[in-house]
Amino acid sequence: MRHPLDADRLAVRHRPKGQPVMHQTWGKLLFMHWRIDETLLRPHIPDALEIDTYGGSAWIAIAPFTMWDVRALPPYVPPVPGLSALHELNVRTYVHYDGVPGVWFFSLDTNSSAAVLGARTIYHLPYYAADIELKQRGKTIDYRLSRKDDDPPAEFKATWKIGDPLPQSQPGSKEFFLTERYLLYAEHDDQLYRARIHHDPWPLQEAELVKWGSSMIEASGLRQPPGDPIVHYAEAIDVEIWYLEKVD
Repeated sequence: MRHPLDADRLAVRHRPKGQPVMHQTWGKLLFMHWRIDETLLRPHIPDALEIDTYGGSAWIAIAPFTMWDVRALPPYVPPVPGLSALHELNVRTYVHYDGVPGVWFFSLDTNSSAAVLGARTIYHLPYYAADIELKQRGKTIDYRLSRKDDDPPAEFKATWKIGDPLPQSQPGSKEFFLTERYLLYAEHDDQLYRARIHHDPWPLQEAELVKWGSSMIEASGLRQPPGDPIVHYAEAIDVEIWYLEKVD
């Protein structure tokens, strides 16, 4: 397998053909990234996928956010009551299949039990139900999560301050590698799948992490990397999502 080139990373940013199945707006999102030894990730990722690296290292991320205007497409379909707005947090790393870069999720937590059931069934993703609360005071956001009855237990809490806008990320940069991801991979019954997503380039902003505590990475069977993470913030972005397809 070949490592993705900048051209591969740009290619998946183009809007796919066909009809997306869902629209969502993601926002109040904090990217928290750490370097991690790829040999630690390898046992947790399907053999068919290669771990994507930057600067000679694999990366692991926690991303808390909220979403709204969640609805099925075509776009005239109204929002689904009880599913039109929810909070989410995912733990993820970056992979590729024959040069096609994407995201591998270790876990995804949300405060909607219906969303957990739907995502596990349709997208074969490791979703968990959680109590999640997001509060904002001016440019300060408090985010709290406690996984419900699912095993393994996990908690997250963080407070961050929103900073100034950043220039648009360019191919080859660390920011582009870490945030510009337009495809997810999943596995079910030893079959590898992927699904495309589409949105404009992330409108990143600086962020200051005031305090945080988490057991989310440990709940995935990995060790929390030492030190504070690299952080970026995004206020809002509209997203379209396509169905899963089999990877040959």
